[in-house]
Amino acid sequence: MEFQDVVRHRRMVRHYDPDRPVPPEVVDRIVDNGLRAPSAGFSQGWGFLVLDTPADIELFRTASRPAENPERWFAANVQAPLLIVPLANKDVYLDRYARADKGHTDRSDAWWPAPYWDIDTGFASLLMLLTAVDAGLGACFFGLPADRVDTFRTEFGVPEQYNPIGAISIGYSDEPPRDFSSRRRPKADVVHRGRWQEPA
Repeated sequence: MEFQDVVRHRRMVRHYDPDRPVPPEVVDRIVDNGLRAPSAGFSQGWGFLVLDTPADIELFRTASRPAENPERWFAANVQAPLLIVPLANKDVYLDRYARADKGHTDRSDAWWPAPYWDIDTGFASLLMLLTAVDAGLGACFFGLPADRVDTFRTEFGVPEQYNPIGAISIGYSDEPPRDFSSRRRPKADVVHRGRWQEPA
């Protein structure tokens, strides 16, 4: 698929064909492409938990299900043959930037203008979403309830320093094609050239 077609076809898909697993070679391609994402200082302070068995996906739903209003959370109800949980490790960045070529020896995060550990892991997630589309799949990036993160870590043995920034469901779409172009904010409202100017 041409890159512009991949971009145009990318949307959040929440319903998948339950009888079509994602082939292992496609899972590998999705993950491998995610690992090509840029990262500050080439820190690569990320980790990715791949869940592709019914038992693991059920455990994920259980671990992510809050006591109140679980129906509000896609994480607690997701039905997909493949989940990838991207995790960011802040410590890797603080360690990397404490080295001589960066010079922030106190490992402080105060000078960081934005949490690049989360941003870089988000870059990797977007590459995975685009790779899924290129492979003829649907995918959705979604959040986990904050009060269930510790339970998620415990159930899957994730070290404390790794923080899930969300999760990605992937599978063969079971949704009809939809056009969201009319719901996108006008380009003139969000793109500013030369100086920031509010639309008239």
